Amino acid sequence: MIKVYGFPKTRTLRVTWMLEELGVDYEYQLVNFAKGDSQSPEFLAVNPAGKVPAIEIDGQVTFESGAIVTFLADKYASGKLIPEAGTLERAVHDQWSFFVLTELEQPLWTMGKHKFAIPKEHRVAEIFPTATWEFQRALALLSQGLGDKPYILGDSFSAADILIAHTLRWALSFKQSIEQDNLKSYLERVESRDSRSLADQRETQALAEQG
Repeated sequence: MIKVYGFPKTRTLRVTWMLEELGVDYEYQLVNFAKGDSQSPEFLAVNPAGKVPAIEIDGQVTFESGAIVTFLADKYASGKLIPEAGTLERAVHDQWSFFVLTELEQPLWTMGKHKFAIPKEHRVAEIFPTATWEFQRALALLSQGLGDKPYILGDSFSAADILIAHTLRWALSFKQSIEQDNLKSYLERVESRDSRSLADQRETQALAEQG
C-alpha cells in the first residue's frame, strides 16, 4: 500500500491525480499545516524539509512531486502515461517536466514565499513584478511548445500534463493571467479528466474526516 503524505491545494494534488489516473490504491495521510503537523518530529522524520507531498512505499520514503509522479508512472504505466526510458520521446517528456519545475513554477513559488511562506522579515514586496515577468516569459515558451497539440507530447496524455496543468491552475489562483488560447483550452481539456476530480474529492475527504 502506498501512503501519501499531503494537504489539499498543494503540490500533493499532482501525486493523488497520478494515482487516480493509474487506478492504484493508496492511503492519504493528512499533514495539517494549520495545526503545525508539517513541523512535528514525526513528519520531519519523513521529510526534513517539512513539505508535502511525500510518499512511503515498501518502507522507502520519497519526496518532491516531480520525482514522485515520474516514479509512479514508470512503475505502474511505463509506455502509457510516460514514454519508455532511453527514448527520444522520454527526453521530450522530461524536458517539459523539468521546464515546469524550474521555469514555469519557480516564479509562482517566489510569489508564494514572499506572500506567506517565509518569515515576514525576509519577504520582499519588490520581487512581485519581476516574478510576474518571469512567469509570463515561461508561459509564452510553453504556449509555443504546445502549439496546436492536445497534450504536450501530442495525442497522448502523460505525467508531464499533470505537472503542467497543476501549475497553470496555481497561476490562476495567484491571479496571473493566461491569455494564450491554446493554453486555455489545454487546461480545460486536462482538468476535465475524471482522475482530476477524484483526486480533489480524496483530498477534501481527508480534511473533512480530521475535522
